Amino acid sequence: MKIHFYKYHGTGNDFVIIDNRSGGVELNRDQIAFLCDRHFGIGADGLMLLEYEDGYDFRMVYYNADGNESTMCGNGGRCITAFAQKQGVVKDTAHFIAIDGPHDATLNQDGTIALGMQQVKDITFNEGHSILNTGSPHYVKWVEDINTVDVYAEGKAIRNEEHFQPKGINVNFVQVTDNGEINVRTYERGVEDETLSCGTGVTASAIATVKNKTGNFNTSINTPGGKLAVSFTKPTSDSATDVVLTGPTQLVFEGDIEI
Repeated sequence: MKIHFYKYHGTGNDFVIIDNRSGGVELNRDQIAFLCDRHFGIGADGLMLLEYEDGYDFRMVYYNADGNESTMCGNGGRCITAFAQKQGVVKDTAHFIAIDGPHDATLNQDGTIALGMQQVKDITFNEGHSILNTGSPHYVKWVEDINTVDVYAEGKAIRNEEHFQPKGINVNFVQVTDNGEINVRTYERGVEDETLSCGTGVTASAIATVKNKTGNFNTSINTPGGKLAVSFTKPTSDSATDVVLTGPTQLVFEGDIEI
């Protein structure tokens, strides 16, 4: 079977995207893992299918690099919105459905895409870390020097702690600089490695970093793959609403592959 694909990235978080509005593409776990393999396939942190959905501009179906369907991906949501515009599905705005529910996105004149995320509830604060779900579950740990953290080893250990099983958790290491900027590095489950950026991860990190404060916030976040922004409102100490993730996307290349 020959498949026409596109590869996008959002601040280094890269994805294989396939237009499946016709419903003709059916991929199993091994095929998806092959397409995402960086040595034998195309290479990506995940794979997305753009599908038709009545009442929405499109449906986003997301798979991790291991071939398993996963929870929401923020950078993926921004990339598939850019792809939908390229395909003529949307123009300046998009209203789509993903595994965690409806999302709205705006394609800005400066080339960035602002993606509305789900409301966040039941944020827990612990000594040195926080746990919250921003469409995917995240563990946020504060560190003094993000450059000295062994993200792979420490992230893998936390991701596999017994109380997070069987599905595990994504792990973010966060440093707040003296000038108030936030630096984030993320270990992603399903990829089972550090990624250059994680949309739901930086969203979780931004919300967790204000801790029990309430009000309106707009935060700039640095990742190894680039800069993102997260705006949100905290009506209570353990919740967040009006959450928006904003950042750039880029089409890397397109091609055909036989599987």
